[in-house]
Amino acid sequence: MAAEYMSKFVTPEEAAKAVQSGDWVDYGFGAGFPELMDRALAARKGELKDVKIRGGLVIRPRIEVVEADPEQESFTYYSWHIGDYERKLQKRGLVRFVPVLLRQLPYLFRNGHVRCDVACVPVSRPDKDGYCGLGISNFAWRTIFESARTVIFEINENYPMLQGLNGSHRVHLSEADYIVEGKHEPLPVRTYKEPTETDKKIAELVMKEIPDGACLALGVGGVPFTVAEMIAESDLKDLGCHTGTISDPYMMMYKAGKLTGVNKEIDKGLISWNLAMGSQELYDWLDETAERMHPADLDYIHSPERMGQISSFISINGGVNLDLMGEENAESAGTRQLSGIGGQLDFLEGAFRSKGGKGFICMASTHKTKDGSMKSNILPCIEGGSTVSAPRTMVQYVATEYGVVKLSGLSLKERAKAMISVAHPDFRPELEAYAEKAFF
Repeated sequence: MAAEYMSKFVTPEEAAKAVQSGDWVDYGFGAGFPELMDRALAARKGELKDVKIRGGLVIRPRIEVVEADPEQESFTYYSWHIGDYERKLQKRGLVRFVPVLLRQLPYLFRNGHVRCDVACVPVSRPDKDGYCGLGISNFAWRTIFESARTVIFEINENYPMLQGLNGSHRVHLSEADYIVEGKHEPLPVRTYKEPTETDKKIAELVMKEIPDGACLALGVGGVPFTVAEMIAESDLKDLGCHTGTISDPYMMMYKAGKLTGVNKEIDKGLISWNLAMGSQELYDWLDETAERMHPADLDYIHSPERMGQISSFISINGGVNLDLMGEENAESAGTRQLSGIGGQLDFLEGAFRSKGGKGFICMASTHKTKDGSMKSNILPCIEGGSTVSAPRTMVQYVATEYGVVKLSGLSLKERAKAMISVAHPDFRPELEAYAEKAFF
């Protein structure tokens, strides 16, 4: 490594001095997390005032600046997307949710709608030329740190070292103001629940809609995971991947010989993604198959225009509930934020633009409440306070255990009839009664 960069190496405590009261500090998104900088910054509690930290979809067990300062005397934490750990913080009043479409996030920084004073960028070990990979979270890091006052690279020795196609997933030590390194905890892993019988039924129905050569964008959840399991054991062939989050299901399909990508009009033969989230085996696989990987930023991966250039683009996501017009709530229970819209709307639009593309919202027709009673997930209208994550104009296919319906091109009355056909039979009479009054 060139000696000229050695002067940039400092302790996390020294780098943390770059943060000033009133600053906005970015931690990134997903499983990538600057844990050394987080710990060093938390140690400045009481010394700093009004420092705002931004992150999202954190799957680590804790964020030190939050846990060290529950009174929010020095630090306030903002999230682009509520993850499992952040839901626990939300109950304690320790997280502020910021709604965003992931494809729009780079524009927020690029065009000055939000500001970043200090960017804490997690990176892999550098190669002999001083290039580091962005590990398991490309996010919009280049756009963010190019707008920042101070850039801190945190080298994580556990990260995959892949640097992407033509450097799509790399940065250079010269681009940092400070560089920190040290011992890190094992990478955070995300596990998956065993699929329910309902998940399996929905997955079986969706499987019938996937042709050979399709390009998949799978969300996270029981149905997408089950679809991948079924694909691995099916006769489908030559599937592709262009997805927001690469996860264990893709590795499963790849090892079964299903994920060749030979029919993709762009990134032919490559596996394209923005974030990685799953098991340690998944992270190892990224390095082992680096020549097949095209990790890239949000501008590239989440572009509906780019997805539209890929034939038979299939997007499969879950939802919380839908109404009879096809409006979808994917992220909240009333005013309580459960997750975020993330990239779901990006990939729904991408599927619409694709020749032969299909965008699916998959969910069980019912759920059980805390008192054990059954409630329909198909509603007359999205309940007050809940979020409309995807408008009726953007929902193409809906799948429950009772069938798959296509909504695009249907009138309101026809949409209601289609939605009722995949609702639980016990709730159809009341939905029909509402539809008769509401849709002429």
